[in-house]
Amino acid sequence: MSLNVAQKLIQSHLESGVMTPGEEISIRIDQTLTQDATGTMVMLELEALGLDRARTDVSVQYVDHNLLQADNKNADDHDFLRSAAQRFGLWYSKPGNGVSHPTHMQRFGKPGATMVGSDSHTPAAGSLGMLAIGLGGIEVARAIAGEPIFIRMPQIWGVRLTGELPDWVSAKDVILEMLRRHGVQGGVNRIIEYYGPGLANLTAMDRHVIANMGAELGATTTVFPADEQVRTFLRAEQREDDFTELLADEDATYDVKEEIDLSTLEPLIALPSSPGNVVTVREVAGREVHQVVIGSSANPGLRDFAIAAGIVKGKQTHDRVSFDINPTSRQILQDLTKIGATFDLIAAGARLHQSGCMGCIGMGQAPGTGRNSLRTMPRNFPGRSGTKEDSVYLCSPETATAAALTGVITDPRDLPVLLGIDYPRFQEPAESSVNTSMLEAPLRADEAAPVELVKGPNISSLPDFAPLLDVIEAPVELAVGDNVSTDEILPAGARVLPFRSNIPKLAEFTYYQVDEDYAKRAFASKDTTGHIIVGGTNYGQGSSREHAAITPRYLGLQVVLAGSYARIHWQNLTNFGVLALEFADPEDRLKISRGDVLRFEGLRESIAQGPDVRVRNVTRNEEYAARHSLSERQVEMVLAGGVIPWLRTRA
Repeated sequence: MSLNVAQKLIQSHLESGVMTPGEEISIRIDQTLTQDATGTMVMLELEALGLDRARTDVSVQYVDHNLLQADNKNADDHDFLRSAAQRFGLWYSKPGNGVSHPTHMQRFGKPGATMVGSDSHTPAAGSLGMLAIGLGGIEVARAIAGEPIFIRMPQIWGVRLTGELPDWVSAKDVILEMLRRHGVQGGVNRIIEYYGPGLANLTAMDRHVIANMGAELGATTTVFPADEQVRTFLRAEQREDDFTELLADEDATYDVKEEIDLSTLEPLIALPSSPGNVVTVREVAGREVHQVVIGSSANPGLRDFAIAAGIVKGKQTHDRVSFDINPTSRQILQDLTKIGATFDLIAAGARLHQSGCMGCIGMGQAPGTGRNSLRTMPRNFPGRSGTKEDSVYLCSPETATAAALTGVITDPRDLPVLLGIDYPRFQEPAESSVNTSMLEAPLRADEAAPVELVKGPNISSLPDFAPLLDVIEAPVELAVGDNVSTDEILPAGARVLPFRSNIPKLAEFTYYQVDEDYAKRAFASKDTTGHIIVGGTNYGQGSSREHAAITPRYLGLQVVLAGSYARIHWQNLTNFGVLALEFADPEDRLKISRGDVLRFEGLRESIAQGPDVRVRNVTRNEEYAARHSLSERQVEMVLAGGVIPWLRTRA
């Protein structure tokens, strides 16, 4: 049978099931990626699972999100993560070494391998011909422990690329075009596979940009072939021996097909406050800009910074604009400095920050209230920047830099006329500044065994959760609309993230951007009735952070009733024993208000027998039809109160 790249990757790692869209399959995992914002929970879960040593080929713990050390909390967590990496046999990437995704691509990514990560942008590694999937932390912990992951077999969405990108247009505009066409739900239950002659002029890092933001389409992951561009990248990283060609068969087919002629694309921009709100730059040109940020995992390559440096060389940025540069890895910063681009950026007025996620996760670089901020980052959900009333746009380095010079949103194609700037030409160096000095290799097993986990005062144990009740009669404490993100459920940022290892404290911030009294109300009924949340479509989009499931669960959340779910959040709810139901008729959610009391009877037997569940609105004397999408294995998990108590029961 002829196979595409995604099917080859899955088939070579298939443990159970068949590759029929919608069927549950299990996949063997070669590599894992964890970062500090989610990694502390993963390490606590490994402790709870009683792991002796990682059973993957490569597992790496990065510190890239929580780099601000305003007090002891982040520093204590870094010590904990380092001790856990030593204890469990993981690589450890020190603070300041780089953002996990490009750093992993440079040092560990390998064509043909599978990887899961506790970060929703893990699919960026698909740029090297890997099957890389973002999951909640407990799923990654189980993969580290040598267990396969379970997913529903996605459809394979083949996107054929033709032509070549014109000047002033880059890879970011490719993925923004996909978001313009399909919105934030267009990739749900799909793997996006890019192929065709247009790939010849897209470097491995260009592909990283596109694969990274496939997460914003809701896709399970994105894959590219491992071709000569990938070989060139690995050769520059002094890892050519890790290259294996991986191409789709000539007569491979796809479940869904699409085509993009790269030569027809123009500069695009996502307006506040959704990555799917995409228009051409010309449509919004002239809007005043106060901040420009270049960096993050969505535009991490040397080329992305070098192009910005080439545009501003010999110029000064607008006096109103804060021009922020976040190098994505120490290695890229070294390369940028070697070619003189760092000096060009600094001379033009750039503020150079350390290698890390920084403003992408709201850890510093918060914009002024209502002040337009143009960023090369992947997300602009409300409040994610750290400013509640923010106005964040997403765009390419070319568009961002044009605004830094002019002070207004500017189509970069106008720069030759406006400022006499020709499009800079950039050639990737044949050899990168390979730097492994801030990577700590796993200890030998005999050295690792006696290592004790270093737990500061802000690190708490995982809470225990009770089994699912047979009868639930509880109030609806929150009713929300479509496309609610995990940033809204449990925000990140400098105020909140330092408590990510302290669930009782972290829970106080749950949904506070949407309803600042939710946590207080929910906590009041935590030990009596518990509560229910009602949501719209694509509930829980965005970040993979399982905290957005754990803290509502800690506050007594029993059931979520929604129109539909984002894949990772649905899995996280299931993993922690929250019953995630979908309305049979999505319009029924509009009949329910906060304060309504809903009743479920015979619930345990009902979900075990089939997908259909009846919901009684006691307050309004109405009844609604709902259903679950749980496999038999997942039903057992929810009945037990989540994956950890389920595993204990099995043990």
